[in-house]
Amino acid sequence: MFKNISQIPQQLLPKSTKKSPLKTNKLPYWRRYARYLYWRFIRMRGTPEYIARGLAVGVFAGLFPIFGLQTIVGIALATLFRGHKIAAAAGTWVSNPLTYVPIYAINFQIGRLLLNSQEEFVSESILSFQQLVQHGTQFVLSLFLGCLVMGLISGILSYFIGLKLIRLWRSDRRQKNLENNFNFFKEGIGNRE
Repeated sequence: MFKNISQIPQQLLPKSTKKSPLKTNKLPYWRRYARYLYWRFIRMRGTPEYIARGLAVGVFAGLFPIFGLQTIVGIALATLFRGHKIAAAAGTWVSNPLTYVPIYAINFQIGRLLLNSQEEFVSESILSFQQLVQHGTQFVLSLFLGCLVMGLISGILSYFIGLKLIRLWRSDRRQKNLENNFNFFKEGIGNRE
């Protein structure tokens, strides 16, 4: 019928399963990894209270200027308070290189007001523990007292907000699963008739 492949109409040829290199839209590694972590965080196992406790102690630990140890302290507190360890590690990222200075400046001002101190905040002082100690005990006490107060307030708020959001998300997800299952069975029964 056809002597060579060029005589076969294109409609009769099987379509290639290989994607064109121009059409592949591969995400860079870090974006794929971020998406993976997002879904991993969304699908955490445990009760909403368990996850919210972990988030709360993580936020609490994240508000202290203990660079490099915030995650470890957050996970240790999550173990102590029986909270979700991954949520605690995620909660410590409330303070990050973009938010260090504003968070610690506010914490310092709160501590300074509570101690009635005359110390001034110097943003370079939070870069290392040695620089922090060089500013004196009054400076360190003001900063840590402010961190304690803001950590407690932020931890409690993040617990209740996290608890509400987790419950809301899970109920929405449960509702969608029920609707999908109902539609699946409805379509299956409808096809038999």
